[in-house]
Amino acid sequence: MAATTNATGLINELIELNNDRVAGFEKVIADINDENIDLKAIFQEYAQQSRKNGQELAAIVGSVEEVETDNSVAGTLHRAWIDVKALFGGSDRASILSEAERGEDAIKKAYKEALESTDLPVGSVDVIRSQAQGINAAHDRIKALRDAAKA
Repeated sequence: MAATTNATGLINELIELNNDRVAGFEKVIADINDENIDLKAIFQEYAQQSRKNGQELAAIVGSVEEVETDNSVAGTLHRAWIDVKALFGGSDRASILSEAERGEDAIKKAYKEALESTDLPVGSVDVIRSQAQGINAAHDRIKALRDAAKA
């Protein structure tokens, strides 16, 4: 039972972080100005990725215990960059991307820690590993865009 509870907690944390990620990207999308319009499509893609991730994870948890549907209580992990416009005026491309990367670092770390756990149900490991690959690719793309913006 303890392993099931720990596994559910880990998966619920990933659901919360994906919810935070969606909220963060949606906030940035709403605040981005025209000179960074290309970022809207990228951020919409990643918000959709997290919606899908959350649904897949909820299906795993739903058969065991209650599914987490809110953002994380300690949302500072990923939502710290939601107010990019307030912090950076919404126009500095490198700053927007730096803050987005910081959020991606948090979710990337959470997926890595989940995959290192011995508590995950066998059937969930492949799903979480696949999602982690998508998260890592998103992180790397945002980092590359940030590096290009700084150049």
